[in-house]
Amino acid sequence: MQRRASLVRTTTETDIRLTLDLDGSGTAEVATGIGFLDHMLTAFARHALFDLTVAAKGDLHIDFHHTTEDVGIVLGRALAEALGDKRGISRFGHAVVPMDEALAEAAVDLSGRPFLAWAVTFRQPKIGTMDTELFEEFFRAFAFNAALTLHLTARAGSNAHHVAEACFKSAARALRMAVAADPRTAGVVPSTKGAL
Repeated sequence: MQRRASLVRTTTETDIRLTLDLDGSGTAEVATGIGFLDHMLTAFARHALFDLTVAAKGDLHIDFHHTTEDVGIVLGRALAEALGDKRGISRFGHAVVPMDEALAEAAVDLSGRPFLAWAVTFRQPKIGTMDTELFEEFFRAFAFNAALTLHLTARAGSNAHHVAEACFKSAARALRMAVAADPRTAGVVPSTKGAL
């Protein structure tokens, strides 16, 4: 079974084309017009072992909010579509990732219940030209549109770049675990309800 999705989302604010392969090798081609977001999405794909292409055009002359949030929306919808009915997956994943002085922890449940618990703070308001407050917006949009529960916690860190990167990498590693096939439950939805 091929666990892939290709989506297009066009609004008056953004135009996003995205493809996602959950069983890839971690290759990424990302162009959002926001350099740091491209860097984070490339790291995300590499550590999740997802193949990801993103081509986004947005109203960056206003700010980076709409593009960042809408990429999260489309990535979340693509993940949900690629997972299908979630038969045979591990469902849960967790990871703790250090990056120099920073340490981030992610826990995910592909539950069908959208929720983001965000316990991450940044000492700097920007990384380059990107507002650090936008990372919460990205992950909220992603979690709610993928219909998953995601807890992200920064355990340590003073450098905003390191904190953000540890968050993306820990989320990727947790998702890599959660979407993986569980050979002991092949063909079974991992829920007592019989559906996720």
